Amino acid sequence: MLSRFLTAATLCLLVLATSSLVAQDPAAPAGDAATEQTQPAANAPSVAPTVSVGTYPPYPLPFHRGSHAPNAETLSVPLRGWYLSLFKVGFFVFLLWFWVWSSQWVNNDSTALKVRRDHWNALMMGGGGAGLLLSLGIPSFALAFCAITASTGTPLGLYIRERNAAVPANARVLTPQHIRSVIIRKLALIGIHIGGKNESTESSGPDIRFVGRTSTGKLDTSRTSQVENSRGFMAAKELVYDALIRRATDIHLEPREDSMNVRMRIDGVMYPAEPFDRALGDAVVNIFKVLGAMDITEKRRSLDGSFRAVSEGRDIDFRVATQGTRGGEKMSLRILDQSQGVGTMKDLGFRKKLEDQILKIVHQPHGLMVVCGPTGAGKSTTLYGCLKTIDAYTHNIITVEDPVEYHMNNITQIEINTKAQQTFASSLRSILRQDPDVIMIGEIRDGETAEIACSAANTGHMVFSTVHANDSITALYRMLDLGVEPFLFASSISGILAQRLARRLCPKCKVPYRPKAEFLKQASLPVDRIEKFYRPPKDAEDECPACGGLGYRGRVGVFEFLEINDKLREMVREKAGVQQLKSEARKNGMLYMQEEGLRLVVKGLTSIDELLRVVK
Repeated sequence: MLSRFLTAATLCLLVLATSSLVAQDPAAPAGDAATEQTQPAANAPSVAPTVSVGTYPPYPLPFHRGSHAPNAETLSVPLRGWYLSLFKVGFFVFLLWFWVWSSQWVNNDSTALKVRRDHWNALMMGGGGAGLLLSLGIPSFALAFCAITASTGTPLGLYIRERNAAVPANARVLTPQHIRSVIIRKLALIGIHIGGKNESTESSGPDIRFVGRTSTGKLDTSRTSQVENSRGFMAAKELVYDALIRRATDIHLEPREDSMNVRMRIDGVMYPAEPFDRALGDAVVNIFKVLGAMDITEKRRSLDGSFRAVSEGRDIDFRVATQGTRGGEKMSLRILDQSQGVGTMKDLGFRKKLEDQILKIVHQPHGLMVVCGPTGAGKSTTLYGCLKTIDAYTHNIITVEDPVEYHMNNITQIEINTKAQQTFASSLRSILRQDPDVIMIGEIRDGETAEIACSAANTGHMVFSTVHANDSITALYRMLDLGVEPFLFASSISGILAQRLARRLCPKCKVPYRPKAEFLKQASLPVDRIEKFYRPPKDAEDECPACGGLGYRGRVGVFEFLEINDKLREMVREKAGVQQLKSEARKNGMLYMQEEGLRLVVKGLTSIDELLRVVK
């Protein structure tokens, strides 16, 4: 490289030195030996300059810079310019930067959302590379601009379309609301506040606004202003936002020595999330405690509270509970999304015959129907599905819950408050004076509530409630253990529904396989009629955009329904044994939860491993 440079410099010096010997310079001194020549007369004919043999002739035009030679009119004017258009070069440099930036964003975003990362990375790199090659080979600037814009923008637009379909509305990009939010945040950084300072501040970060509650459960917007300038406020918003995107039902903040672990319950299973450092985690816990009107100085005694978050018109309620542990204060948040509508009986997973049996009891003029199962088994959702089938315009329907999980029109919903001495039992006494036709009790926890519920069922009211029990037979004895007289309970009970929630297999990525004949025989299933079961994909690299690589999305109910007839009522009055009750229930056609679950496995709605996880 250096030798080439020296050679070129030497040739330039030789050309300059040679041309200086023959070039005519009118401004040179008269005594200069190199230019002592006789000037021709004005009317003398022009004669070409004499060139010595072995030298270069002088260049007839003045020096100019540019890619176009000057015309005859500008021969005497030295030109100044560039070989390339700065505007066009700068524009293509900007497009190159945008391609690199958008490709990096697609890679990071698709990795986080698990939306076919390799596929979209290949399209972004291939499209951008093809656009650059086309722009270099097309002489027209307009055509080159169209080529590189189309080749880069098309895969980006297709990716945005797919990722927006896989995330909630508040997480979509390039929507009018998203563009407005970005503009407001960027202008706020340089001191320009559109719509006021408060709006610009709230627009920063995820689209979530917290609303606190008082100790009595009333909304208190002043608590939001108390925490919005606190350390960890943005982290708290991002935590809640991430939980809503993942469809989580619970958030757990678990203290460790130097960190605050975060776990979320999605479709009934706990999954880890990105932890906080200990100081930031404690700040997030304090923010939720302030919003829930809880004492931030009390870290050992268990506390409880609630607050609300608003995101794109959706009201999401949070139940907060803390507990002192060896490592510090642990917090759990139960997420209650009020925007979720109540599903129909078919949506809950009832088969047709079972649905008809339950609806026959639901539409009775009086009686008691109990739904049992562990916490988080969907008991309240099932009861609301039953209430939805009752005409709320011709019936006076009253519910008492802790808290209200679904909002329904034309139904009176009461939320209990133990701090204000408003319990299930006290609320039920006042409800009976409101002329109700249908009463729903969120949970029967004590003997007083159980006795009032049974009495109401015997006095012309249809009562729905829940109780914690493993199966329908156990629920019978659970009610008796609460202190209800056997004759009172036997005359009021109409049916008991036990249920679990199993995760649904993702319909887009579930994998078929042939079950073993030995298993089918043990499960009393016909070997010759069942060709395949389904399971989630085993390869972790196969990231499905619909389920995020989990293999499951949503849940389906696994039920066991015990319809009470006269024979069973008599056995309950006499406190018959468990085996006697089970034998009589089987005579009436009751199927155990394991049998109902196998039906779901055969239909491909869930896997055998998931069924064994929820039903023992």
